[in-house]
Amino acid sequence: MSSDRHGPADVDSAPAPAVTLAGTVAIVGFPNVGKSTLVNRLGETRAAVVHETPGVTRDRKELVCEWSGTSFRVVDTGGVDEVDGGLYGPAIADQARAAVEEADLVLFVVDARAGVTPGDEDLAALLRAAGRPVLVVANKLDDPRRDLEALEFHRLGLGDPWPISALHGHGTGDLLDEVVRRLPGANEPVVGEEAIRVAILGRPNVGKSSLLNALLGRERVIVSDVPGTTRDAIDTELRRDDTTFVLVDTAGLRRKRHQRQGIEYYSELRAREAASRADVALVLVDSAEGVVEQDLAVADLARKSGCSTLVVLSKWDVSTIDLQETKGLLHRRLRQRPPVIAVSAHSGRGLGRLLDHVEELYAKHVSRISTPSLNRALAELREARPGPQERGRRLRLLYGTQTGVRPPRLRVYVNDPRLVTRDYGYWVENELRRRFTLEGVPVSIDFRKSE
Repeated sequence: MSSDRHGPADVDSAPAPAVTLAGTVAIVGFPNVGKSTLVNRLGETRAAVVHETPGVTRDRKELVCEWSGTSFRVVDTGGVDEVDGGLYGPAIADQARAAVEEADLVLFVVDARAGVTPGDEDLAALLRAAGRPVLVVANKLDDPRRDLEALEFHRLGLGDPWPISALHGHGTGDLLDEVVRRLPGANEPVVGEEAIRVAILGRPNVGKSSLLNALLGRERVIVSDVPGTTRDAIDTELRRDDTTFVLVDTAGLRRKRHQRQGIEYYSELRAREAASRADVALVLVDSAEGVVEQDLAVADLARKSGCSTLVVLSKWDVSTIDLQETKGLLHRRLRQRPPVIAVSAHSGRGLGRLLDHVEELYAKHVSRISTPSLNRALAELREARPGPQERGRRLRLLYGTQTGVRPPRLRVYVNDPRLVTRDYGYWVENELRRRFTLEGVPVSIDFRKSE
């Protein structure tokens, strides 16, 4: 009955000081030169999926890095190889070009062990034409005695190359010093805690990226009809009137463990992590196929992660299911009783109402129930259904209080917590959810012995 994702929260605590960004850095290069490894090194994180297979990163991925008191945005991109980039090559190249256009500084990562390749020369020509400041980063020089091998990259015509090892950290401090020196210091504000964080979850190929692009009104992530296109969790900011949303597109969640191997295994970990830091989860169901067991498993993951949940019937323009029957099925099968909305990324149907629903769910997600109201409700529950009994001793709901938000966390004092059965605990949870209109919200209850 209890979810420990956030821990007790105090809505009256002082806000954290605002963070501003000095600029945006785009990291580009051919597949398998170590771009994502460099992102992880700069951000002191493992936010990007790193794997020895070329072409792991397909979409732009953004994160905030800090060096010597200066914060800046880093945009990781897919490997640029339009000729031999496989099915996604041209789309990845388009994403990289878009990142360069938005950047204040470009880090052009090359493989120093491989030397200058024809592809490096072609990409260098594109970067010179773009007119953005560029640093050539000669990666994979794990031994400092080999730094002179980077000099070969002078011929790209983009200035002095920077010899580094993203894997071991050699040279990255000097590189960061130069990055900070080159940034314009734009002081762009970072999205704060007031933003509504929304994870877009679902099994592969249910339309998650298409929905994100439709909400944004532009191609922010690559969309394909091949399952499994999105591998990283991608954060994107969306502002509507006075409300800021942070939308997180995620990799498709496969239910069976044997279906998750290599890159897909790590991608799923990113999707689960995205759910753990979200306030609201959009659980997408392909309405052209109807509800399947895997959809229910995804919704349960959202609940266990502490997300308030909205079920989104995607592809409604080609739907084959009855809306009311589907709502009834989901209401019976999903413990959070989430609201359901039908949308079409293709036609735009329901997109405005979807964001309205997200705002309403978020308001409940951060809401507080007054102690008198909660205790009146507990008294009514005590009268409506006496607690379970064991060896002549009956459970009694005594009183309660709310101890946290995001999601609501309640502490209910009883005469003996050992008498709380799974069935009775769920009944109390669902009754409180109904009485305080918290449908879709994971109400966390901690039953404690009265002192």
